[in-house]
Amino acid sequence: MKYALSALAGATALAISLIAGPAIAEDEGIVVYNAQHENLTKVWAEGFTKETGIKVTVRNGGDSDFSNQIIAEGTASPADVFLTENSPAMALVEAAGLFAPVDTETLAQVPQEYQPASGKWVGVAARSTVFAYNKTKLTADQLPKSLLDLADPSWKGRWAASPSGADFQAIVSALLQLKGEAATAEWLKAMKENFTAYKGNSTVMKAVNAGEVEGGVIYHYYYYGDQAKTGENSKNVELHYFKHQDPGAFVSVSGGGVLASSKHPKEAQAFLKWVTGNGGQDVLKTGDSFEYAVGKGAESNPKLVPLADLQAPKVDATTLNSKKVTDLMTAAGLL
Repeated sequence: MKYALSALAGATALAISLIAGPAIAEDEGIVVYNAQHENLTKVWAEGFTKETGIKVTVRNGGDSDFSNQIIAEGTASPADVFLTENSPAMALVEAAGLFAPVDTETLAQVPQEYQPASGKWVGVAARSTVFAYNKTKLTADQLPKSLLDLADPSWKGRWAASPSGADFQAIVSALLQLKGEAATAEWLKAMKENFTAYKGNSTVMKAVNAGEVEGGVIYHYYYYGDQAKTGENSKNVELHYFKHQDPGAFVSVSGGGVLASSKHPKEAQAFLKWVTGNGGQDVLKTGDSFEYAVGKGAESNPKLVPLADLQAPKVDATTLNSKKVTDLMTAAGLL
């Protein structure tokens, strides 16, 4: 398909598939394996199609499911683009040698801290780790000063997380990189003793809100998303930002990459350029995903604590080791 606007191609042509199963490459346009929020990528795809006339077929799934599927499909994958919520899935596909280099013009739109040095993928959004706490149960002086404090026996039975999710595993990946394997294994062992497991970050926040636990480790946008609706699942919740380069201040980068096997590389690269450019990043400012914009000069939703104020630790996204993390979490009895 030619990358040009025409009267016939000007209308939005977006096909959504809700099942991440085996797929046949589209005759026209691009196929996106999407592990990002479905609504966010839908808006991205519609905006890109409206501006360029290029059709986008979105197949929705999870970070680890898609990364493993891409590796299994290899050069036969029908996907042109892979979008994730967290970077370990991107690192896994990159390590398998399945990404094409991102166009230099696209890389130039995103600061270095939100992309790997290899240039094989690029950040498209970001999210901050937070400690969501019940404000009727805890006061500011009672909050943990570090993520590591949650290993203390005094926190037994008082906090929650969703260990089976890619979100929490990305946080543990950062802990592993920052503190090493021995410290991470020790923290996970203590976590097993202290925490309550829930499935999904939104469920963790609901439990905090209901007073089932005093706090929970989640990403920031669950709170803001609920507040923007009815607030019924967060009315008793406040967010605590660890800051001070603490592992609990980890900012996870959502990534986008073009598959080396793409049959539509020009269009795939154009999509990634659009998402990281003004059009795609403005969706993060004005939309309801409440994720951080990462493009140069891009503004995030004004309700969010500015990225620069989070005092996040420096983490090399390319070395976030998802397999080692799942091994350690399995050994600790968390998976």
